[in-house]
Amino acid sequence: MPYPTFDRSRLKIQPLANRIHDLNLNCLVPLEHVPSIPPDPAMALLADRLVAARDRGASRIWMLGAHVLRAGVVRHLIDLMDMGLVSGIALNGAGPIHDWEFALIGASTESVARYIATGEFGLWTETGRMNDIIASGAREGLGLGEAIGRSILEGDFPHKEISLLAQAYRRKIPVTVHVGIGYDILHEHPNCDGAALGQASHRDFLVFTELVRKLEQGVLLSLGSAVMGPEVYLKALAMARNVAHQDGATIRNFCTAVFDLLPLGNDWKAQAPKSDPRYYYRPWKTILVRTVADGGESHYIQGDHQDTVPQLRHAARAKTGMAQS
Repeated sequence: MPYPTFDRSRLKIQPLANRIHDLNLNCLVPLEHVPSIPPDPAMALLADRLVAARDRGASRIWMLGAHVLRAGVVRHLIDLMDMGLVSGIALNGAGPIHDWEFALIGASTESVARYIATGEFGLWTETGRMNDIIASGAREGLGLGEAIGRSILEGDFPHKEISLLAQAYRRKIPVTVHVGIGYDILHEHPNCDGAALGQASHRDFLVFTELVRKLEQGVLLSLGSAVMGPEVYLKALAMARNVAHQDGATIRNFCTAVFDLLPLGNDWKAQAPKSDPRYYYRPWKTILVRTVADGGESHYIQGDHQDTVPQLRHAARAKTGMAQS
């Protein structure tokens, strides 16, 4: 006998107008913002590496946790796209949701504590429309990021100019979205098609892996992603190296960096021992140590994304001789 499943048809879905939002467009950090704290000394070096990778045609991959979008630095990320310092962006499943809501209503983020108590958390009509876009895109053979980016760019979204996915789609830069079923509020909705979701996200994984295949002499940055970034990157790198070895090529001379809040001290060039709880912090052992052990280099930037992303953009503009704006 099959196990019983939850009946989603009984759910009450409400309009976003009924939700209290924790963030609005006031959270966006202007391009002229200069953080008050000094940048990490590695920031200028990372700018050098990004510019050199651009000039070689190697990958410049940005893996972002959703908090990066909530930090309001999207204008800085779009400017980095225009500088040619982004060849691909990877997001977890929450990233496109915030991007969609900001583009549609200029606000995002709900209080989990408030809405989980009433059973309303995540059940908002306009956000659920993303499921229909994903399913339609999957039927066309599109990845999840491409389908959402196109929909925002071509649709009636008043704030599409600050949509990371729409502006990447406009510039023909792939945004890949790596979902885990049950992780995101979209999966609560009656119109969520698990097969389409899996198809679209798996296509994005293959797009991402092709970017990793071109990582030799390139750069991979992971910002605020404790699980998705290191885990997806690890599998993609294994696949890319498997094929490279068959071709007599290597993928080992590249630069990685992790931007996050966790204090790692000065000993992060070697992974923590298993007796240290930080051993289980995947970005450290995967991105900073194991995958660059045979020729690459890595850097750890501790700080808030509201500071570190603008600092990297300023360093890149200085490197390329572009005026600050």
